[in-house]
Amino acid sequence: MKITLVGFKKEDRFSVGVANDEDKELINFLKDKGLDVVPTIWNDKNVDWNSFDVAVVKSPWDYHNHLAEFLSWLDHLETLGVKVLNPVEIIKWNSDKHYLKDIADKQLPVIAAEYLEKGSSFNTHFFDLFNAEKLVVKPCVSAGAQNTVTISRDNFDERSKEIDQFLKEQDYMVQPFVEEIKNGEWSFLFFDGKYSHCSLKTPKQGDFRVQHYHGGSISYPTPDPMHIEQASVYLKNLPQSTLYARVDGVLINNSFHLMELELIEPYLFLNGNNELQENYYQALMTLIS
Repeated sequence: MKITLVGFKKEDRFSVGVANDEDKELINFLKDKGLDVVPTIWNDKNVDWNSFDVAVVKSPWDYHNHLAEFLSWLDHLETLGVKVLNPVEIIKWNSDKHYLKDIADKQLPVIAAEYLEKGSSFNTHFFDLFNAEKLVVKPCVSAGAQNTVTISRDNFDERSKEIDQFLKEQDYMVQPFVEEIKNGEWSFLFFDGKYSHCSLKTPKQGDFRVQHYHGGSISYPTPDPMHIEQASVYLKNLPQSTLYARVDGVLINNSFHLMELELIEPYLFLNGNNELQENYYQALMTLIS
């Protein structure tokens, strides 16, 4: 069985603050387990996708900038009969942040959100709607805090013009700014629905973005088992099993609230740890056997 771990053409900015090449380390680990596995780039025209039995969508970190092409590529893999992990249906659903509404409709704890259609205009009613003095506005198709801005009543005139420019390009979502983000964003990692490990990403002083390339820091505290259980609930509502899932959120009144359900290309914080990579391997073998 021939397997590929699919990534993207590397950009240095995504490597800032990361000591490990997670994809390379994981491939070496899987090879040591006896698997025939190679790396590929999802939009490399020279790849013969028909030569693979399994395509693990591992780190296509630029998919959001080429969404139509990316979704077409997924369809192509299905047409060829290649087994795709995570499943294509799950990836497509997860590629647009409207999926958060689906989760909220199931009465699960999610940071509140409203949506703005492409071509519309931002206005002040969102402050009253959320009873908030500060809001976060982000694209419905995005990653890594791209084009994500905060806006308050004080800077409304300036920021709303910027947001209206963004809205000419695509749909956006609006959320209340969650002060708890200053305490960090928890990431719970699950492989085939089983909990593996977690990380805590904390923004730098004065910022709200937790990504390492925006100056955020990463730690690995021991989580409360209650919060692990709360994070696992979101996966139990998915229609199919997933090889990997990263459940990102914050603790509000000591209860986990979802910010993002990462099912396409999350960094997994494996850090070359054999035990964590073994968890990944066991899940992979379960889903391809």
